[in-house]
Amino acid sequence: MTWEKRAVLPLRICLVVLFGVLLVFQTLSLPGQFRYQAEQHPEDADARWVLTGIAVFLVLCVQVVVVATWKLLSLVSADRIFTPDALRWVDVILGAIGAAWLVVLAMFLWVGFHADDPGAPMLLLLVLVSGTVLGLLMVVMRALLRQATTLRTDMDAVI
Repeated sequence: MTWEKRAVLPLRICLVVLFGVLLVFQTLSLPGQFRYQAEQHPEDADARWVLTGIAVFLVLCVQVVVVATWKLLSLVSADRIFTPDALRWVDVILGAIGAAWLVVLAMFLWVGFHADDPGAPMLLLLVLVSGTVLGLLMVVMRALLRQATTLRTDMDAVI
């Protein structure tokens, strides 16, 4: 058994745990946190629903990445990773990262123009740059997967 195949089960366990934690955050923790902030600071209560919606959407983007990663692991287990199906799931991951990146960019711009201290804009800039790196890395990984898929298809045709 190869190391790649040995890593599939622990990674799946981690993905299930991660998805569960994200679900708790999405349904309980984040809405509760914004409700509490609205109660403590009634002057900012109008932002509660916007912030809850943004937070839930960003968590949803991470959940989409988790599900797509699960599907890619299924292709690895079936030795079908070098197929067009894998490229579609990588495209799903890229779409989720892109959607989250756009939302974080909008938050960065809004906070940047309205902030009175640099803390929040700098934190959002860190998230934005990290998301950019992750997205570009996935673009490179997709290109590598596409090349490997083409080579595998060519080899299967020869054999």
